[in-house]
Amino acid sequence: MEKKHQETRPAVKEAEAGGDSVRASDADRDRVADILREAMAEGRLDAEEHSERVDAVYKAKTLGELEPLVRDLPAGRTHEAAAPASAEYRTQAPAHGTGTKDNLVAIFSGATRKGRFRVPAKINAFACFGGIDIDLSEAVFEQQHLQINATAIFGGIDIRVPENVTLRQKGAGIFGGFDIHTAESGDPHAPVVLVEGAAVFGGVEAKPKRGKRIRDLRDRMRKEL
Repeated sequence: MEKKHQETRPAVKEAEAGGDSVRASDADRDRVADILREAMAEGRLDAEEHSERVDAVYKAKTLGELEPLVRDLPAGRTHEAAAPASAEYRTQAPAHGTGTKDNLVAIFSGATRKGRFRVPAKINAFACFGGIDIDLSEAVFEQQHLQINATAIFGGIDIRVPENVTLRQKGAGIFGGFDIHTAESGDPHAPVVLVEGAAVFGGVEAKPKRGKRIRDLRDRMRKEL
């Protein structure tokens, strides 16, 4: 019995090492970043810890590098937090659009996204002692739903949308301002922009840009594609 136990142990270690060395996907990194954002909003992480961990998340190459970043958090102790993105997870992405995303990071610097560009399903914006400007007033919406994850730590994130889209929010200000000028469009087919996240000693603001409108989503898409 002892010999059998000794023979199987190397195989177990090899399997564990193999899991840790699996390359992380963008969905894996986004999921861990979401856990960290929620932990900061709940007071489990302070601003400095959150900043350090988020920076490590987007530098991580494997699942083994991601797992320690959420190991001490309740949500990070579940199997789903450390497992690769599965087909089931991907089906939970926005039902409309391609599921693409943009990452905007400003650490002691600035980042801007504006002009004529195709809006992805998700935009991740992280500003630490820096500023980010996101202007969607001339953008092309390829899907109806857009999720913006905005985290500002001693920094600012400014978001502008066309005045006839639906603008919603799910976020918090912690010694900072999370100011979203929510609005519901009268057009059921208009784009829906959800801004969520947190502002810690910083600010996140989203509001319509007056004079900029999307007349009809479907007609505009036919012209652009």
